[in-house]
Amino acid sequence: MLKFLPAPVLGVVSGLLFTINTLVFFTMMVPFIILKAIIFNETLRHYLTRVIMFLGAAWIDGNSVIQRLMVTIQWDVQGLENLNKTKSYLVISNHRSWTDIFVLQHIFNHRIPFLKFFLKKELIWVPLLGIAWWALDYPFMKRYNRQFLEKHPELRGKDMITTRKFCAKFKKSPVTVLNFLEGTRFTREKQDNQKSPFHHLLLPRAGGIAIVLGSMGEYLSQILDVTIVYPKNTPPLPFSNFLTGKIRTVAVRVKKIDVPEKFIGKNYETDEGFRRDFQEWINVLWKEKDQTIADVLKAYGADGR
Repeated sequence: MLKFLPAPVLGVVSGLLFTINTLVFFTMMVPFIILKAIIFNETLRHYLTRVIMFLGAAWIDGNSVIQRLMVTIQWDVQGLENLNKTKSYLVISNHRSWTDIFVLQHIFNHRIPFLKFFLKKELIWVPLLGIAWWALDYPFMKRYNRQFLEKHPELRGKDMITTRKFCAKFKKSPVTVLNFLEGTRFTREKQDNQKSPFHHLLLPRAGGIAIVLGSMGEYLSQILDVTIVYPKNTPPLPFSNFLTGKIRTVAVRVKKIDVPEKFIGKNYETDEGFRRDFQEWINVLWKEKDQTIADVLKAYGADGR
């Protein structure tokens, strides 16, 4: 509808419409957020969260409508068959851009339970969204770098405690837990700094999802291994590329994996055998994902650089 606008104008208008959509649905959430903040009955808080998630799904629908109005994207998505929004899933994905969040919400909305992902604790201060994420039961985690932990060893494992706490809460109703295993968006500079052996990926961090599988693996229907590729764009990919219509093609491959029974109920922190086996399993998945990205890029006549 407004795709004829010059890129800078398109970006401003798109950003404005997404902001208005967010404000509208956040305003609708406010009464339920306030009730959740002052009510301590867990049953009532659970139902309030479900109402807030319903509004969150409607917000995602609004974002999808705005995208269709503002920019033309060729969606090349495979693997969405036989999903069930009454079952729980663990979604693991590579991380190319902040646009990944929109992509995952767009393709999975109403197909599986509402996506929830682990956030840096500092993000709770993001205007509006921080409060909404809290109300939606997104886990907030305080992350420490290696140097800080060396000076404060008593803080080791705090993020693991947070993960286990939210896994216990997630058992109460169907949920989708999302984890970007790379922990940060892909860039060639980060890849070089890590000396990553993969051509299109950073090194995966296995600890978070190991605890999810160990703590609630029996409640998960499947693992959805998602590979996101922007074959006509090269990293880094700022979100402004999406707003201004510079992202023309989004390719997504979803692979369904049964939850390995040998990982259920295990402790990643104390069981060295489990930790070694799990890391090997993740590395195999990551090699396959790296090849999937290469295959998609080849099909589009690109190399991703």
